[in-house]
Amino acid sequence: MAFVDMGIAGFGLSFGRNESVAATVGDYVSDPERVLKLGCHTYHRADEDVHATDLAAAAAEEVLAELSVTPDQIDLVVLAMSEMPEYQHYDSAAALARMLKIERTQTLLLNEGCGSGLTGLYYVASSMAMQPEIQTALFVAVNRVGEFHRNRMNVNNSVHSDGAVATLVQRGHGSYKWLATEQFTDPKYCDMFRTDFGGTRFPLPPEGGSGLNTPSGYEKVHEHFGRDPKRLRKFLDERIDRIHEVIDRACKRAGLTRDDIDHVLYINDSAPGIAAIADPLGIPAERTNAAISPFHGHMGAADQLVSLALKKRQDELKPGEIVALCGMSTGMHWCATLIQV
Repeated sequence: MAFVDMGIAGFGLSFGRNESVAATVGDYVSDPERVLKLGCHTYHRADEDVHATDLAAAAAEEVLAELSVTPDQIDLVVLAMSEMPEYQHYDSAAALARMLKIERTQTLLLNEGCGSGLTGLYYVASSMAMQPEIQTALFVAVNRVGEFHRNRMNVNNSVHSDGAVATLVQRGHGSYKWLATEQFTDPKYCDMFRTDFGGTRFPLPPEGGSGLNTPSGYEKVHEHFGRDPKRLRKFLDERIDRIHEVIDRACKRAGLTRDDIDHVLYINDSAPGIAAIADPLGIPAERTNAAISPFHGHMGAADQLVSLALKKRQDELKPGEIVALCGMSTGMHWCATLIQV
């Protein structure tokens, strides 16, 4: 039983333009076959003048219009981001509220990488638990790759993509109910996917450098484990075990077991990567995001909620079913959120 009775009343989506991986991979990496083997054939790339808050606002405007909700009816705005912001020393959640003309309302900015798209619903629930006056919250997760800072095809085993998903969360809403969120952090891995310039330690990139030609996250992972395949394999197995652990923790908090789970939505990974999470739970591929991932690429914090929205629109979810949204992010954080359709 959830501590807070709240559900997702609607979703809004916004994506950059569709791009072919095969047609553009040579612009990003010198080893195209490695990327093509991941199985992603389409990703979204925002125009240069379209930034994270633009994508977030477009997704939010869609759901607000669909549900005929006006800005003055929003009691809380939460924005989860997983890439560089438009400006340093900038509150993108406040900027989103301004774009939507939401005034004198609480805002919260989350930037824990990919995991913040899962933990955001927990922070909405926490706010509702502490403040009974909060009836309606807007939670948006967005990813917009800053290509000066990061190479979208060389961060990890994913093609990074630009997109946003907005959810309108209402107290007492009877479907897409939040049941529980669990998360934990193993800080010894906190350096693995960092960007080494742009902060106070190294404000500028190496001379003549940018995200396209600085060491990749893919390489940094191998360096972290001393290029020892046994150490890397141990981490990869540990990663999967911890996803299952955090799902089990969420189930226990909700009074469920993993046998109660009907769907698993992981980050937009390769089909084998998603199967490694779903198969031990007895979840077939059609009840995962395996068919969605190749068309969208990895949208950071937005992946799981985008998949949930698309499965809802495709009528693939039945009332009462339990959906486990799960993943991990830089930090390293392991996270899971349970939703009951």
